[in-house]
Amino acid sequence: MRNFDPAASFGKRVAAHYDEHLRGDEAETIKFLSQQARGGPVLELAIGTGRIGLPLAQRGLDVHGIELSADMVEQLRTKPGGDRIPVTMGDYSDVDVEGSYRLIFVVFNTFYNLLTQEKQVRCFENVARHLTDDGVFIIEAAMATHLTTLRDMQYVDAERVELDSVTLDVARFDIVQQTLDENHVTIGEQGITFGPIVTRYVWPSEMDLMARIAGLRLHQRFGGWRGEPFDKSSWRYVAVYGR
Repeated sequence: MRNFDPAASFGKRVAAHYDEHLRGDEAETIKFLSQQARGGPVLELAIGTGRIGLPLAQRGLDVHGIELSADMVEQLRTKPGGDRIPVTMGDYSDVDVEGSYRLIFVVFNTFYNLLTQEKQVRCFENVARHLTDDGVFIIEAAMATHLTTLRDMQYVDAERVELDSVTLDVARFDIVQQTLDENHVTIGEQGITFGPIVTRYVWPSEMDLMARIAGLRLHQRFGGWRGEPFDKSSWRYVAVYGR
């Protein structure tokens, strides 16, 4: 997507409404991560509005974050306790932070927001530098199987249909680069708005090799936050890496 700016895609308009569309599995996500943290400390990559990081901090864990969008962090700061979470601004594949962490994690497909294999590998290397010897790096990501069967590698989906507006999900998949150019187009009484996003999908085997480059190994892979088996019917996975 020409002139795409990852920081702008999570700007003020998106940040203001980001928490309005919860997935419904936040509680089980927080429970799983809290168990894996084993007392912390914890670092969340792309902490955003604190949807997951803030409840972990409320459980008594020492939570830190990295975030590219100042507008998302502004929303975090408006929440009770959000002003007490240290956040380092920058690209989490490169930015340096102080200290070591027993748990580092990235959820909601956000790992795919790194748009090249090189940046994704650098993310693993950056994590490895800040992971304790007994620490784990957890990634939640969706499988790309539905994208490889698309007609002409593109689709248009009716994402939301309301009385006064319609939101269409318009996307095109590049099977060579493994990138999905996507735009959420809302047509309403106030006009037309766009919500562009680009992601780079990764197969689990490719992700495991990235981990090995950084000196990490796959410990476990689940089909969800409840510890479901990962198999051919899984639409996502939760991967746990460590030394």
